[in-house]
Amino acid sequence: VWAILPEKYEVLRDLVELRITGVKPAEQEIRDRIGAEKPRQQSLEGAIAILPLFGTIGQRMSLMTQYSGGASTEGFGATFRAALAEPNVSAVVIEVDSPGGTVFGVPELADQIYGARGSKPIVAFVNSLAASAAYWIAAAADEVVVTPSGEVGSIGVFAEHIDVSKLLEMQGVKPTLISAGKYKAEGNSYEPLGDDARATIQARVDEYYGMFVRSVARGRGVKTSDVREGFGKGRIVGASEAVQLGMADRVATMDKVLKGLGASKGKRADAEPLEIERKRLELMSL
Repeated sequence: VWAILPEKYEVLRDLVELRITGVKPAEQEIRDRIGAEKPRQQSLEGAIAILPLFGTIGQRMSLMTQYSGGASTEGFGATFRAALAEPNVSAVVIEVDSPGGTVFGVPELADQIYGARGSKPIVAFVNSLAASAAYWIAAAADEVVVTPSGEVGSIGVFAEHIDVSKLLEMQGVKPTLISAGKYKAEGNSYEPLGDDARATIQARVDEYYGMFVRSVARGRGVKTSDVREGFGKGRIVGASEAVQLGMADRVATMDKVLKGLGASKGKRADAEPLEIERKRLELMSL
């Protein structure tokens, strides 16, 4: 089940299909297709930790996420905990630019961020996209701020079934699945999706969507009905509209966010904060 912009999912699916056919795209080709920059490390602005949540979101880091500049929920969670544990860090800014990703690990990370409220100020700064899983995570922060040209939303999840039976029939190919367990082979791509399998997949999609809605409602301090009916209904909205709908708190630039948190200047530090990274690696090894 995915919580990602459908168009971004299609790009990822095409890359996977290339690998299945034996084609191994080069790192730069993957970056070009996904539209990703090289991953950015966390940085410090005075006593404020700026943690990037960029690219496609997955539970664990892989070569794909490294190439695409994607984000691992487990890795980000460890970095987030390290920033909270660092005495010299007075506030945390989660800089978000992501179309979302898989749902695995997302509710756990959102719970972690929400549970840290009150320890230090936590601001989700959308620069410039927080869609699907990325908004799920961002909504858990104390405050959601969107850059003037930014967008948020796409609250929803989906799964995909591809029926290739006709294509295989035209090619003279007839696969036979040999399985044990009544439902083990249901939903396979070699035959049309049956009613029972469709209902099962729909139930999983509905379950994750309910988790998504409840988490956003909790983070934004609204009713679940407000999220279902008034937070874009699966669509992306611009910065000003997001504030009007209650999906974000205000529109501002990064400089204003940092100054509001007490930074002496609005310039991002280029050096990676080694102490936070050291603690992150320690947490990842536990």
